[in-house]
This record gives sequence, structure tokens and C-alpha cells, in this order.
Amino acid sequence: MMDNRNSLSLAIRLSALALVVEFLLAPTSVRSADDYKLGPDSFVQPGVPQGLITKHKWISNEIFPGTVRDYWIYVPKQYTPSKPACLLVVQDGGVHVKYDGDRRVPIVLDNLIHKGDIPVTIGVLIDPGVIPPLVPGGRARNNRNFEYDSLGDRYSRFLMEAILPEVEKKYELVQDPRGRAIMGSSSGATCAWTVAWERPDAFSKVISWDGSFANVRGANLYPSLIRKTERKPIRVFMQAGANSLNNVHGNWALCNQQMASALEFSGYDYWFVLGDGGHTPKHAGSLFPETLRWIWRDYTSPNE
Repeated sequence: MMDNRNSLSLAIRLSALALVVEFLLAPTSVRSADDYKLGPDSFVQPGVPQGLITKHKWISNEIFPGTVRDYWIYVPKQYTPSKPACLLVVQDGGVHVKYDGDRRVPIVLDNLIHKGDIPVTIGVLIDPGVIPPLVPGGRARNNRNFEYDSLGDRYSRFLMEAILPEVEKKYELVQDPRGRAIMGSSSGATCAWTVAWERPDAFSKVISWDGSFANVRGANLYPSLIRKTERKPIRVFMQAGANSLNNVHGNWALCNQQMASALEFSGYDYWFVLGDGGHTPKHAGSLFPETLRWIWRDYTSPNE
């Protein structure tokens, strides 16, 4: 006869087997983690005018000396020089221009501007800098983490002193910070927040996709800084994945929750959404049209 311990062991194994079978036979309609779908505003729609996208290159001699980067300017069909446009600056711009997966900034802008859901907005989509190799066949060095994850005003100066003056040589932009937004994902989201934190007089709106508010280069300090600093005029949308990164720098889901808690404590106008996904743009991409509507709500254009 089996003793009680063997009987218990067999019962546990049978129970575990039953759970495995139940899982395998479960309906496939049950949503798995990160199974987010794009809505119609994220696809090209018939009859919607498409904005013009032009590619440019910037070689830095100051601020980030020795770096080279591509950037793109999106100009909606509705733009007219006599009416300054609102501004959306996007980090890691190349993946958005190429419509990489769920990152479809120009398409969403086309659709929402056409509907009148958001103001006429020019997009400046910027890649992080790279340092070209010193010898033929050498390897370029990526400057992304230094630019995006560092605290301080270096990147905001780069935008305000280098890129935006170049854009404004050709296009009229709203100068009121309420008409200017900046966004990014991962380290790019940290960068977006840092720019607005340093220059709320230039950007009052932030869109953060699974931001790297961990201790990569000190962004883990932000929750404390937010709590101990007088509230700044920043509106921020934040998304994070419950199954995002968890490494030596920190736990991304927890770091974003700490940020959201600090924003609530300090009375910021914020919207935080915690999904069930990983460190991907799927969830945030599916929310992007509604995010833009929310971030631009109650904005009154000076052209009206």
C-alpha cells in the first residue's frame, strides 16, 4: 500500500497534469498578455489627406559634438504658414516614420487632424546620435543612452538651440508651451520627461511609453524630485507594462508606478495606464489616438 506521502505526491502530480490539459484545451479567444490591437485611426483611411514627410541629417559640433543623426519633419496638409502649427517632438523617430509595428505617428496625426480631434501639428521625429567610426570598417558608437537617460538640460538645449531653429527656418511653430508636446518610448520617454521638466516654458505635454525611470543614468530620482519640487505646468500620459524589464537598473513597472504616485501626490494632470504586456509598444500604440485626444483636450489654438 502507498503511504500518505506517496498518495499526496501522486495527487499533486495529477492535479498539475489536469491544469496543463485545461490550459491546452482552453478557448483561444482568451486574450494573452500584450495582445493589443490597433484601431482604425492607426491605419491609412480613404479620403484623409496625408502629410508630407521629409528626411534630414544633423551633424553636431556642439552639445553632442561628433554625433550624426537623421531626423524627419512631418507637415500636415492643413498647415498654412500664416497660422503657426502646434509641435510634437518624437524620440527614436526613424521607427515611427517606418511604421514599425504599432508605432505609426504620422498616420495617426493625419487621421486626427483631419477629424479636428487635435490641432494642426507639425511632427519632428528625431533619431539618437551616433558617433561614426574613426577608421574604415570600424563600428559606429550609439549615443542613445547618454542622450536619453541623462538628467539635466543637455538634450533640451540640443532641441531648443539646434534642431528647432532649423525647423523654424521653414515652418511657423506655436511658441506657447501649451501647444508643444514631446514623446518617446523606453529611454526616449525618460528623455521626453526630462526635456519638459527642464523646460516647461517650452513643452507642457509629455507622452511616455514604458519609460526607463530606473537607475540607468539617474532617472530613478524623479519620483523624489517631483514630490519635493513645486508642481510644474506639465500634462503627462504614461503607459507601462506589468511584464516589462526587470534588471540591474530596476523594475520598469514599479518605477513607472512610483512616477505615477509622485505625480498624483504633487497634483499633476496625468493619466497612467498599466497594461499586461512587456517592454513593447503594442499597448501604447493601441492607445495612441486616444492619448493624443486626451493630451490636446481643451487646447485652444491662437489661430481660432
